[in-house]
Amino acid sequence: MKASGVRARVRAEMTEEIKAVARRHLATDGANLSLRAVARDMGMASSAVYRYFASRDELLTALIIEAYDSLGEAAERANAAAADRGYADRLVAVGHAVREWALAEPHQWALIYGSPVPGYQAPPDTITSAIRVIMQIAGIIRDAYAAGRIGPQPEISGRYVEELAAVAEQFGPEIPPRLIGAGMAAFVQLMGAVSAELFGQLNNSVDDDRRGFLEFQMRGAAAFIGLT
Repeated sequence: MKASGVRARVRAEMTEEIKAVARRHLATDGANLSLRAVARDMGMASSAVYRYFASRDELLTALIIEAYDSLGEAAERANAAAADRGYADRLVAVGHAVREWALAEPHQWALIYGSPVPGYQAPPDTITSAIRVIMQIAGIIRDAYAAGRIGPQPEISGRYVEELAAVAEQFGPEIPPRLIGAGMAAFVQLMGAVSAELFGQLNNSVDDDRRGFLEFQMRGAAAFIGLT
């Protein structure tokens, strides 16, 4: 193997090790990452870590993108596996996949959907990964609308109509803006339901069947969208 190839392989391995150590810090310190602490755990000088990630924010961005992509892949697999089922069932399947991923990766969920990290501003690089789940919801709505399987929708008016029209240009220009709005509401409902479970808001109210709670939320979202 050429020296350049060896260097590239070593760099890739070190980059992955740094991210793995940083993810362990997420479990203990939250998003309050310190490159010095990561370097210490790896037995490296902090200056050596900076050769791989120029700043804490650059490392955070890499972790955030990977978390979004991992979650997005889970949602995409669930939607594909439910392709021969009804549209509401597909939405429920996506919801369950998102919840199961969050339960398995609570600290990564907190990184992407918890409290904002002080001083951190997510760059545009994160957008494509961040919208993977909502694109699955939009795809279900698009398929149902094309098949004529969308029921009556609540009317909307005012400035929000114009805002939704702009969003529809990105997520589904062939879908009426009101359906895009309903899809956004479903996404927010899903994120809220999962976060409520992970962050303890369901304690002493829904303790036994939280999977059933999530399904109830998603069935309600499907009804609001008009999936039949």
